[in-house]
Amino acid sequence: MGNNFKTPQESFWAGEFGEDYIDRNKGDLLLAANLNFFNNALKMAVKPNSMVEFGANIGMNLKAMKLLFPGIQIKAIEINEKAHAQLSQVIGFDNAINSSIFDAEISEKVDLALIKGVLIHINPDMLNTVYQKLYDVSSKYIIVAEYYNPAPVSIPYRGHEDRLFKRDFAGEIMDKFPDLELIDYGFTYRRDNNYPQDDITWFLLKK
Repeated sequence: MGNNFKTPQESFWAGEFGEDYIDRNKGDLLLAANLNFFNNALKMAVKPNSMVEFGANIGMNLKAMKLLFPGIQIKAIEINEKAHAQLSQVIGFDNAINSSIFDAEISEKVDLALIKGVLIHINPDMLNTVYQKLYDVSSKYIIVAEYYNPAPVSIPYRGHEDRLFKRDFAGEIMDKFPDLELIDYGFTYRRDNNYPQDDITWFLLKK
């Protein structure tokens, strides 16, 4: 993959910071939390047979999805080369795309498009591009799981500016695509006694 990125945020995650993220986000405790997360987030959905994750890192979300839905067909996009190498071991090299989300091409539609903890790191000027890709690839469901704020804000992220943004991502997607219906939503808390995650608000949308 080349480094002809459109935004500084892409270079940030493709480089050393993205590699360091790998070691902070793996292990059995995270897998258990992810199993609980997706069991809750998809309880109102019909079983998905295929999915794409945008920004999958090493595939911890996808490991949970494979356990919840054996046989599910999975594709994923990951910008960081080292994370992509580990992701390929989870879903197969042919299904793991080493690319920026902006440049990745997936022609076939899938039952579920997933983005979790990624929109918060996207340059705000490029959000509509990602919203369109999520919508286009999904034939039925979209899960948006991000930090929520009613108005757009930028906050420091591990000592870096302009690398983390909070807003109503799901609301913006529904405004852009009026045929999407909000099926369910919820919140995960970092201090949950059994299955802690980041303070993520998730939304299940349906076409």
